[in-house]
Amino acid sequence: MRILIIEDEPSASKRLQKMLRELEPTMQVVGVLETITATVAWFKDNEAPDIAFFDIQLADGESFMVFDQVEVSCPVIFTTAYDEHALRAFKVNALDYLLKPVGKEELREALERWERLQVVRENAGLASDGDKEDAAPVKRFLIRYGDHYRVVEPKDIAYIYSMEKNTFLRTTEGKDLPMDESLDRLEKQLDAEKFYRINRQVIIHFQCIKELLAYSKSRVKVIMEPPFGQDAVVSSERSADFKRWLAGSA
Repeated sequence: MRILIIEDEPSASKRLQKMLRELEPTMQVVGVLETITATVAWFKDNEAPDIAFFDIQLADGESFMVFDQVEVSCPVIFTTAYDEHALRAFKVNALDYLLKPVGKEELREALERWERLQVVRENAGLASDGDKEDAAPVKRFLIRYGDHYRVVEPKDIAYIYSMEKNTFLRTTEGKDLPMDESLDRLEKQLDAEKFYRINRQVIIHFQCIKELLAYSKSRVKVIMEPPFGQDAVVSSERSADFKRWLAGSA
């Protein structure tokens, strides 16, 4: 794990490095920077680290200025003594926001969150490669909503649907979560034995099917639990394949 630290307080930097080494003995600190200018120059000249820890108040301004001047493609964890910057932090896709003095358990949880993110990205990369027929289904999704993140496993998904050009996941407990990817991409990432795209708007999990009703033109209407709120009808061109999928012979 390659770590970059942006921190202008030497004592805080040393304390953070000590805890990181205790939690991740194999980690490598690739740089310790104290200013916006030095940080911008570093990102322009170096490969992105695995994680960057950003203090917010630096000697020459707020570290948010870095994101206006250079692309920061790695996950970012903010460490700061001020809690009023949390919303701005998550607007630049922060992975976490830790208040000083940072506790060891807080830091451990942030690193575990980073590890889960890597698993999601690796699996998504495999599943989205259309040339790999043996690509494994995604094991879990990392979903951001507002200033929160949530990890959702496929078994906890009732269905995924699109509405007004946006994509949402509805959990088995009935909670809607926004997703960044289209149904076309998500369809390739899910286990085809458990998930089926019944039409252009909905991908369902087998477990969410409460009832099946005959519909016009040989179509099938799916009653889902939790309720979908509108008709979920298997398109006529998919009906025969859907019935084979239900029988486990698709």
